Amino acid sequence: MTPEQILEYPARVLTQAQREHYFDHGYVGVEELLPAELLSRLQRVTNDFVDQSRSCTESNKRFDIGPGHNAEAPILRRLKNPDEQSDTYWQFATGLMADVAADLVGPNVVFHHSKLNFKWFDASDAVKWHQDIQFFPHTNYNVLTIGCYLSDTTMDNGPLAALKGSHHEDLYNQYDSNGSWTGMLSDEDSASVDMSRVEYLTGKAGSITIHNARTLHYSPASKVSVPRPLLLNCFTSADAKPYTPHPSPTANTYKIVRGEPVQWAEHDPRPCQIPPDWSGGYTSIYAAQAGEDTDSAGVSGGMM
Repeated sequence: MTPEQILEYPARVLTQAQREHYFDHGYVGVEELLPAELLSRLQRVTNDFVDQSRSCTESNKRFDIGPGHNAEAPILRRLKNPDEQSDTYWQFATGLMADVAADLVGPNVVFHHSKLNFKWFDASDAVKWHQDIQFFPHTNYNVLTIGCYLSDTTMDNGPLAALKGSHHEDLYNQYDSNGSWTGMLSDEDSASVDMSRVEYLTGKAGSITIHNARTLHYSPASKVSVPRPLLLNCFTSADAKPYTPHPSPTANTYKIVRGEPVQWAEHDPRPCQIPPDWSGGYTSIYAAQAGEDTDSAGVSGGMM
C-alpha cells in the first residue's frame, strides 16, 4: 500500500500529523504514549531478566552479554526474542504496538521480531550507522520498528538518532571491502552523513520511536552508568513478503496481529542488498559491529 492509501484509514493511536511525519521523514517519536500501569509492568519484567542474566558467563540463546559482564555488575546488551520470553512482552506487541503499526503499514499487520536492547556505560554499547532492511529484505518497504523507552532517555544515555528523509534515498552497502558482513556503513560512508539532517529521538519512559526499515539510524554510547533499556518490535504489512531466511524465528514470527492474510504480495521496484545466510543464527548488532561473532565463512551475524 502507498502512504496515501494507508492514510485513508482512520488512525487508531497516532495523530494524522504524526503519521504524515513518519512518511515524510522516515521516523517519528511519540512522547509518553504508554499508560503508567503498562509501563510499570514492562519495567518489572525487564528488571527480572536483568537479574537472571547475572548468572551467565557467556552469551546464549536468551542473553547477549557484553565484555566484563558478571553477577555483581551485569552488562546485558540484549534480551533476545522477548516475545517468547514473557507473556507481558507478547501482549504488549500484539496490543498497543500492533495498533501503532497499523497506523503506518495499513490494516493487515504481521509481526516480524522483537528484541530488548540495553545501553550501559561501556564502549561496546554504541550502535553505528546502519539500515535495517538489508538484514531482512522484503518485497516492499512497509517494514518498520517501534521502540519503547523503558526509562528516561536523554542525550546522555544513547538515544536513537535518525537521518531525515534517508528512507527515500539509496540503500547503503553493509559489507566491508573484503565482502564480509558488518551490518553497518563503512567509515567512509559514515563520514559522509549530513549531521545537520540528524534528529535525536529523546523521551521520557513510556515514549516510543518509530523508524522505517530503510531509514539510516544509529545511537551513540551512553555516558551514564544506569542502563537504558529499549524494547523493540518490528512489524510489516501483510503484502510485504520476506525473500531471505528469518535471522531468528520464534513461534510468533509472521503471525497476523491485525487484520487478515492477503493473497497478493506487493513489489517495490527499488533493489535491496541481500544479507548473509542467517540459517546458523546470530547474536546481535553489537557483536556484529564489534566483529565478535564471525563464522567460518567470515560473515558476522547481527541485526538492529
